[in-house]
Amino acid sequence: MKQLIRGLFVILLFASSTWAQTSIPLSEPEDACGPANVNFNVKFDYQGQHLPTYDPGKALVYFVQNQNVNVINQITARVAVDGAWVGANQGNSYFFLTLEPGEHHLCARWQSKFARAQVISLNSLNAEAGKTYYFRIQITGGGDRAASSFDLLKINTDEARLLIERSPYSISEPKK
Repeated sequence: MKQLIRGLFVILLFASSTWAQTSIPLSEPEDACGPANVNFNVKFDYQGQHLPTYDPGKALVYFVQNQNVNVINQITARVAVDGAWVGANQGNSYFFLTLEPGEHHLCARWQSKFARAQVISLNSLNAEAGKTYYFRIQITGGGDRAASSFDLLKINTDEARLLIERSPYSISEPKK
């Protein structure tokens, strides 16, 4: 009988955490982004492959930037989850993070001191524990100083692995 009660308690404990998950309501779509005054310094690690620490209770999310723009400098894109900046990519690079299960609102915003700072792309994710998700920040087209397309898109595992294999790992920190 004690084992049955313990089993029911464990089931209720896990079920209650699932019931407690609610989506974060956004009053404005851009609330998914972080504060406009936060910018990042980005460095690259070209050494080997970066492997995330596996946490079966969380989802793993990769952000891969693919820049196909004819510009002098590499474009830096900040990434936010649920209104907080979590990192940045520059040029062709990637980083990853873990997220609690549930609905999340994602934002990619071009980091610039000029009007391009208003270039953003939004997406959402209903993350499940133990699953891996891949998003590409794709910047294409344009002339010498502009991009004609800036998109945050969910991509498949095969495409993501190819892009990750060809890109350095992005290490970003907020500028002080």
